[in-house]
Amino acid sequence: MGATRLTRNRTTLAHQVRYALRYPERVPAHARRVTRDAWLRLRYGHDHIAYYRAVMASDTARGAESAVGHNPSRDRWTQIGRMQFDYLVGHGLKPEHRMLEIGCGNLRAGRLFIDHLESGHYYGIDISPDILIAAQDTLVREGLQDRLPHLTLTDDLTFAFLPDAHFDVVHAHSVFSHSPPHLIEECFAHVGRILAPGGFFDFTFDRTEGREHQVLHEDFYYRTETLVELAATHGLSARFMDDWEALPHRQSRMRVTAMPDPASDPGSGP
Repeated sequence: MGATRLTRNRTTLAHQVRYALRYPERVPAHARRVTRDAWLRLRYGHDHIAYYRAVMASDTARGAESAVGHNPSRDRWTQIGRMQFDYLVGHGLKPEHRMLEIGCGNLRAGRLFIDHLESGHYYGIDISPDILIAAQDTLVREGLQDRLPHLTLTDDLTFAFLPDAHFDVVHAHSVFSHSPPHLIEECFAHVGRILAPGGFFDFTFDRTEGREHQVLHEDFYYRTETLVELAATHGLSARFMDDWEALPHRQSRMRVTAMPDPASDPGSGP
C-alpha cells in the first residue's frame, strides 16, 4: 500500500499547528468551515444527510466544481473525472453494463460513463438537489441528452427504490470519505441486493493506519481492515485495490463483491 494515501490524525493540536504554519493562507477558509460546522450541527443535530446536504448547497453556491473537490480548478475537475473513468474501463466496465453511481455530483466522471454506456444504462444518485441541477447543466454542455441517464435525489443508502440484481457496476467516488460509520454500514447492508450476479462495487475512502477520526463532520478516516470486516458482516468480500495507489489521488480504493453462497455449492453439503 502506498504511503502517500495514509493520513495522520488531523484532529490533533500538533497537526493543526503544523498545518497553519505551513499554509497560513488557508487558515481563513478553515475558520469559515469551523463556523459553518458549528451552525449546521446546531441546526441538524445528528442527521448527517441533512447536514451534508447543507454543506453541498454552501459549496455549490461557490461553484459546482468546488463542491466535488477541494481544488476548484476546471482542469483538476476534468483530470479526476478522466482518472475514474479510465480506471473503471480498464477494470471491466463495458458499454452493455448497467451502472449506479452513488454521489454522482455534477457528473465529473459521470459524463464519461454516460457516453460510454448504452443509452439508459447510467443511474446517478445524490443527496444534493443543487448538485443534481449542476449535473443537468453538464448533460446539456456535453450534448448527452439522448443517452437518457437517470439522475435521482436520495435521502439514504438503502436503494429501496431500485430493483434487485440490476447493476453490474456500483461506483462511489469520494462518498465514504464524507460518511460516518452508520451510513457506510447502511450501504453495505443493501448494496448486495442490487448487484447483478458477478457485479462489483468500487468505492474510495480516506485511509489511516492510526486512530480512526473525523474532521468537522465532513471528512472521515478509516482503517482498511475496519471496512473489510464491516463488509463481511453483510455477506460481502472487500479487497484493497493496490494499483489505484499509483494514481494521483489522495484517497484509497476498495472493491466489494458478494461472497459465494455455500448453499449453491454442490460440494458444500455435509
